[in-house]
Amino acid sequence: MAERVVVGADPLSIEDVVRVAREAAEVRIAGGAKTRIANGRAHLEEMLARGERIYGVNTGVGGNIGISLAPEQMDTLQHNLMRHLACGTGQALPNDVVRAATLLRIVTFASGASAVRNIVVDALAALLNRGVTPVVPRYGSVGASGDLMPSAYIARVLVGFGEAEVRGRRLPAEEALESVGLRPIHFAPKEGLALINGTTVMTGAAALLWVDAFHVLRALLAGVALSIEALQAPDLPFQPWVQERKGHPGQVAVAAHVLELLRGSGYTQASSGQTSYSLRCVPQGLGPAWEALQDSRAVIQREINSANDNPLIDPDSGVMYKAGNFYGGHIARLLDTWKIDFAVMANWGNALMAVLVDDKFNAGLPANLTPEPGVNCGFKGMQLSVTSLACAVRQMAGPSSIHSLPTDQYNQDVVSLGMHSAVTAMDALECVRHLAAMVLLASAQAVDLRGGPDRLGEGTRRAYESVRQVAAFQDKDRAMEHEVAAVTAKIVSGQF
Repeated sequence: MAERVVVGADPLSIEDVVRVAREAAEVRIAGGAKTRIANGRAHLEEMLARGERIYGVNTGVGGNIGISLAPEQMDTLQHNLMRHLACGTGQALPNDVVRAATLLRIVTFASGASAVRNIVVDALAALLNRGVTPVVPRYGSVGASGDLMPSAYIARVLVGFGEAEVRGRRLPAEEALESVGLRPIHFAPKEGLALINGTTVMTGAAALLWVDAFHVLRALLAGVALSIEALQAPDLPFQPWVQERKGHPGQVAVAAHVLELLRGSGYTQASSGQTSYSLRCVPQGLGPAWEALQDSRAVIQREINSANDNPLIDPDSGVMYKAGNFYGGHIARLLDTWKIDFAVMANWGNALMAVLVDDKFNAGLPANLTPEPGVNCGFKGMQLSVTSLACAVRQMAGPSSIHSLPTDQYNQDVVSLGMHSAVTAMDALECVRHLAAMVLLASAQAVDLRGGPDRLGEGTRRAYESVRQVAAFQDKDRAMEHEVAAVTAKIVSGQF
């Protein structure tokens, strides 16, 4: 098991989220956080004892805020929040996204500002530590009062409602809990609202996408570097002097990364002859994506560690704030910009594939990278697949956050659509991942046709060998979908 992640002592990082979501790191709650949580809850109960009117506790929610609740109705409301939101649709979110979101709700509660009891926080941690993953549909969130619907699908498992996956089996929630020695809990006033009101699902997705996007970008750059060698292109455009004249950190980083891959290459040329942009302008074209990912770490980690519930109660002073930290604007905008970067990456891979397979541009390699063109079509089909993927990514690149529509009796009159941004970003990156795998397969084929791996650079040889572990040289036409999947799996695991 991965190392333990302690919540509530120090701010969590993206890597901490990955350790819990994908590596089953144990989650523990720091003692100081437990004290803050208890303090926040005590302030809420004092307010109730004084007869104060508290949104979502002794009032209705959203457009029903003007309706007061009797004391015996307050617990019922918290459970009804789960019931009325049980209308999500679409394919279930990946388990790692759900686990990440569950962790981030614990992080929010660790601030003490959500006024829940420690029993609720402990119950969420138990889901993670015992391997119980709620089944959460993709669609239903508008990302304004937070990810209400997907968060409700997570929260409802705590009270034995819905479904969850345990050890690869989908079970009714109560049965899933019982199978690992847990029992349902009962929500007290405010707790149902606190569990659903926030940005934790979209932020969990963003944290995992950040890691995955870097894996895909590095894989695509490995395909670029292999293509430079296969086409015997110069490495002059990547030299530090060129990048320093421009000065953008992402450009500098991409150029250095490609040069590191090419170190010791016997294929690159010293000539200053100009090649196509897909070979020559890589630092300038893909550098912005690298830079955007680097810059976005701070945004994601701020949101990870935020108190994004409503209302919030200062656990020290007891002051209650009715505000809007549940609004997912920062994450929605971030994910929307990534989708543009993913489209640029897809366009780049499509252009590179076009150069590799076309004997008018590939410096003497056979058409479609097959030793016997005509009877064999070689990588012609794979080029079609790459172009199809690039078109799909471009279609998904449109921003989600600008498509706000009013809902909830005009209470949520502007919404962030952060989960729409997350879902389309996940789908777009999956397409770019497959596209990058195909570029790696084609560039490895081109290297073999050029003369083989002996003259490759240090980094590109490792990339070539990684491809060849799962995909042999294509001497005649064969089905290659399983090889595409195998290279894609290597990208997922960060092998490039």
